[in-house]
Amino acid sequence: MQIGEKPFLMVVEDVFCLHQGRVVMATGRIGRGRVRMGDEVEMVGSRGGAIAGVTGIEARGLRVDEASAGMNVGLLMPGAAGEAVERGQVVAAPGSIGAHIAFAADIALLSKEDGGAEVRNGEGLDFCIHAGRVRGIVTLPSETDALQPLHMAAVRVTLERTVALEVGLSFAFRHHGRAAGSGTVTQLLR
Repeated sequence: MQIGEKPFLMVVEDVFCLHQGRVVMATGRIGRGRVRMGDEVEMVGSRGGAIAGVTGIEARGLRVDEASAGMNVGLLMPGAAGEAVERGQVVAAPGSIGAHIAFAADIALLSKEDGGAEVRNGEGLDFCIHAGRVRGIVTLPSETDALQPLHMAAVRVTLERTVALEVGLSFAFRHHGRAAGSGTVTQLLR
């Protein structure tokens, strides 16, 4: 990594097992940083925590030695990594991002015409984070029982499984299967 460069991060959009499961290919778009052949990467998310070496990088059907932010790539890793990586997880430089189950966020609900609906304190919503979806419970500010369409609030979210999160991450959420709003992570909680 060069001075001033952010650590490598790629959201996993798909996973393939190759050569009778001996090799795993995680595909996605590199969000930041760069990755090189031989680099160690960490799988971060609900089944994450495993560290594997990158044994190959494919971009546009060609093998390359290095890939950087903005490129769509496939990262080849040993087959053991296959059990630790799934769609919606993050492949990143080891220790650069953590998996969390709770966070504070600023959210904004859509208008009623665009699908926004009343969101009550303690209600379950589907959060679209990275390329995955996870169920979570929203806790509204103490003086608020419900949010109406077009309202904004600072809330706490508790997910049913850990997800790679960092402050500033944008997400969307659904209410009863319909797009309901969006938000930004403001604080990581334990």
